[in-house]
Amino acid sequence: MNNEYPVAPVAAPAQPKRGGTGTAVAAAIVTSLIAGGGAGYLAGSAGSAVSSQEQAYNALEQPSVSGADPAPSGSVESVAAAVLPAVVSIDVQTLSGRSEGSGSIISSDGYILTNHHVIAEAANGGAEIAVTLNDDTRHPARFVASDVNTDVGVLKIDDAANLPVINFGNSDEIQVGQDVVAVGSPLGLSATVTSGIVSALNRPVRAAQGGGDSSLMDGIQTDAAINPGNSGGPLVDMDGNLIGMNSVIASLSSGTGSIGLGFAIPSNFAKRVAQQLIETGRATQPMLGVQVDIRSTEAGARVAAVEPGSPAEQAGLRPGDLITQLGDRRIDSADTLIAATRTRDFGETVTLQVLSGENDAPRTVEVTLSSE
Repeated sequence: MNNEYPVAPVAAPAQPKRGGTGTAVAAAIVTSLIAGGGAGYLAGSAGSAVSSQEQAYNALEQPSVSGADPAPSGSVESVAAAVLPAVVSIDVQTLSGRSEGSGSIISSDGYILTNHHVIAEAANGGAEIAVTLNDDTRHPARFVASDVNTDVGVLKIDDAANLPVINFGNSDEIQVGQDVVAVGSPLGLSATVTSGIVSALNRPVRAAQGGGDSSLMDGIQTDAAINPGNSGGPLVDMDGNLIGMNSVIASLSSGTGSIGLGFAIPSNFAKRVAQQLIETGRATQPMLGVQVDIRSTEAGARVAAVEPGSPAEQAGLRPGDLITQLGDRRIDSADTLIAATRTRDFGETVTLQVLSGENDAPRTVEVTLSSE
């Protein structure tokens, strides 16, 4: 079963896993120089010369040097130690194939946050889902719900208690350039930790989900290495708080691994969707109530239709209008408008900049988004 999904113009969710890990440590050799020595010789008593080879320092004969000092707070090492216990590997097997990815434990009784595309094949039943914890224990899990439009899904380990839980950070406070750590199971290499920075924010990223469906995120871009198998795993800040869910990678060609262009779903958004999925089994998003042309290449979102009785109709939006700004964010495409609207709160009033004709001055329109 192929779970590699492209992102326009080229991208793929990060998910299948197959393999194991290893670590190599190199030891450093320390030498010292004695003042007054000549090349190849050490000064001896009574003016004699002694070959330096006779007093060679042999590291093989020395005890190993201990480097077991505690990791400083805020280091990648300390973040990994705090986060790894709350990250799992996910294995979904059906009659038609197998899907693998990562997830974060979000409740001590076993709820797990992951991507829709990791667990989508389990939605219709008949799937065998297994979750492997960081201590290598393997547990059966059940499908709770998932949402194809946002690529967010939830699993549950039944009869679980006292599991380690990851904490949510506030993704609205993320800054470009800040250090981050990605955790997951790329290519089956469970408990893999990579580090990098937040490269950009508010990247509208659309990924094909199969069957003609697609998801759309207002992504956090990072250069932390993300590869197939990382899907559903956490992107965390240097306090170990989940600020994003790793979901999509850009690649130059099919099958290419990380090229430093990975994208994560912001934690505030993923948290809201996960709560909906657990409580109601479905997810809804704030809406303007317009249909926009996603094929348009013009700078803005062209309104193709306005839904009767919608917030957009009540605010006076009309077919043909071009939306160029939402709040303080420039709208350069239909996907940007959709992604920006979804990140807002239900019932929030937003300000749009709208052009109605080529020669018309932009007008300001206030729209109160749909309620939950």
